[in-house]
Amino acid sequence: MTFSRVCDLSEVPAGEALKVAGGGKEVAIFNVNGELFATQDRCTHGDWSLSEGGYLDGGVVECSLHMGKFCVRTGKVKTPPPCESLEIYPVRIDGRDVFVDFDAGYLAP
Repeated sequence: MTFSRVCDLSEVPAGEALKVAGGGKEVAIFNVNGELFATQDRCTHGDWSLSEGGYLDGGVVECSLHMGKFCVRTGKVKTPPPCESLEIYPVRIDGRDVFVDFDAGYLAP
């Protein structure tokens, strides 16, 4: 696994999201009650940014384009119209530094 530093922990407050990029990919980092999760940033239905145009409610992000919802822990669709899950990425925290492995994205089983 190759982790890349993407931000400081303070850049992703609880209940918020931050778009980061690396390895030619844009990834959304979500802070759910102090726990960080990373998914692809673009909605699988409408090609819309989830970090900039989404609403995080607990562990679920809602795309503001067509109101589809995804679990940020698993990437799985919670509410249509999306029918494809989001890719999820490993996240590691070391002190205040947040790291993402852009090469290890996968769809949860």
